[in-house]
Amino acid sequence: MTHQDRNISPEIRPLDEAAVNRIAAGEVVERPASAVKELVENAIDAGARRIDVAYADGGKSLIRVVDDGHGMAPEALPLAVARHATSKIDGSDLVNIRSFGFRGEALASLGSVGRLSITSRAVGTPEAAQITVSAGRVAGVRPAALGQGSVIELRDLFHATPARLKFLRTDRAEAQAIGDVIKRLAMAEPGIGFTLRDVTDGGDRILLRADPEPGQGAEALEARLSRIMGREFAQNALRLEAARDGFVLTGLAGLPTQSRGAAVAQHMFVNRRPVRDKLMIGALRAAYADLMPRDRHAMVALYLDCPPELVDVNVHPAKAEVRFREPGVVRGFIVGALRHALAGAGHRSSSTIAGAALGAFRPEGSAPPGRGYGPRPLAPHTPAQGALSAAQLAQAPEGFAEASATRALFDTLPGGAAPDADQPLQPAQAGPLGAARGQLHGTYIVAQSGDGVILVDQHAAHERLVYERLKLARDRHGVVAQALLVPEVVEMDPADAAMVLEFAPELARLGLVIEAFGPGAVVVRETPALLGVVDGAGLLADCADALRDGSGTQALEQRVDAVLSRMACHGSVRAGRAMRIDEMNALLREMEATPHSGQCNHGRPTWIELKLPDIEKLFGRR
Repeated sequence: MTHQDRNISPEIRPLDEAAVNRIAAGEVVERPASAVKELVENAIDAGARRIDVAYADGGKSLIRVVDDGHGMAPEALPLAVARHATSKIDGSDLVNIRSFGFRGEALASLGSVGRLSITSRAVGTPEAAQITVSAGRVAGVRPAALGQGSVIELRDLFHATPARLKFLRTDRAEAQAIGDVIKRLAMAEPGIGFTLRDVTDGGDRILLRADPEPGQGAEALEARLSRIMGREFAQNALRLEAARDGFVLTGLAGLPTQSRGAAVAQHMFVNRRPVRDKLMIGALRAAYADLMPRDRHAMVALYLDCPPELVDVNVHPAKAEVRFREPGVVRGFIVGALRHALAGAGHRSSSTIAGAALGAFRPEGSAPPGRGYGPRPLAPHTPAQGALSAAQLAQAPEGFAEASATRALFDTLPGGAAPDADQPLQPAQAGPLGAARGQLHGTYIVAQSGDGVILVDQHAAHERLVYERLKLARDRHGVVAQALLVPEVVEMDPADAAMVLEFAPELARLGLVIEAFGPGAVVVRETPALLGVVDGAGLLADCADALRDGSGTQALEQRVDAVLSRMACHGSVRAGRAMRIDEMNALLREMEATPHSGQCNHGRPTWIELKLPDIEKLFGRR
């Protein structure tokens, strides 16, 4: 391409004001949802208690925002549509920013690419006034009729830059984006009422109505989150309340067993400003790292508040990103707070899993068309060994532990009381997970709670228990190893062998001691004592898989945890192993006392509770 082909003039000249405004609009107003965001944020900054948003044709032909804020005086309207004119800062301090807007670009940008009309009446003024801007041309201020507040209409967005229209998506997609913006802003401000309407073709369809929430603080916030994200989310989420080094984290974090297939239910706010911050997203992923499958995403609403001088919000034209002064401190704080809350959940699991199970129990055709029961069912847990046949079960030894170290988990109930298989526990004597009543297909424990039935996947549950015990041992004094009487030589792919040998010091701290044994071969000398007798070759292969999966993408600690998770699978009770009643009860009590035991290492639920009234409904008794 030649110099002439680029259409570049050797002469440097200033751009006219209209071109400057349209270029600025390209940064601030990407789509109709961007315009809605800017206008609603202005209404919030104006102290509005109720905000009504209407749009037509996905916001392409009309966006109208009505608020009851403090309004603008007639003499202020020309400044409102001028670039870099704002009432929110004086320009002397770009750090201590406490408002949504501060650039003074939004209204000028909208007026340069569409037909903008502002009608406003300030508190204490006798009458309202109106100003219009079309493709950058400002008309004079004229009297208007309006009570307190403002009405801002934007018609024919991008009519001054028709090429931009070609890059917009369908009306439905643009309307969805507008809805997402309003929901996030409504979540940020529970004390403000929001209404969203679709007025396409003269209609008036209310899509969202969120009245101001009563109360203050966490109570109002949780009520708004329940309204926007759904009651099931609020019922299956953990309350966050943590503070450190000037930062305060509040909000709700969903249980790992309540997750989504995409990150569409992850909402993050910094000083009540909705953001999509990479640091916070990374911290969220790290906190849930070993609690759910990789293709699932946690449901959260995180509110991080801090002094304005600790965060820079002036790093993105649309104010969608922020930059923290000490990112490492912020990341560690968020990860720690989330992990603490998740550990406090103990054996708790999402109630939506039970809803999905009840839906599966219903006879075909009994559910209303199109109705779902809870989230998308999680993938079934595949045991490490298949279920045994009836003949094999008859010959299987009583109990399930492959080694005495594993059996020790179930030799006594909590408190040191010896179990009595002849006197099974009653539900009133048991804990939250009830009293064991039997075993199905050598895989599932059936327990009776005070008001229902609980099904437990014995392999999934024990796998989590062993994993948590391994992590606790590592953090306290290192995992105790047991030497093999005859070291096991394992033939491996040369690349895998090199990788596990590279991590040999870390594996040794986990109780797995290995050495090189010629090209493509590794000798296993010691294995974790907690696992009992294990297949060294299988264990080493699983460790190699865990290290390979995390190569270059995970911190060392996460990769080590992945190795521990694979180890735990080798030391867990297998499906198809018969269990005594006392062993089942010991497993239930251990689950109640162990963090994260509501889901296995792969993020699948370890237990499901079916309430007695729901079971009665299945049989038509209610």
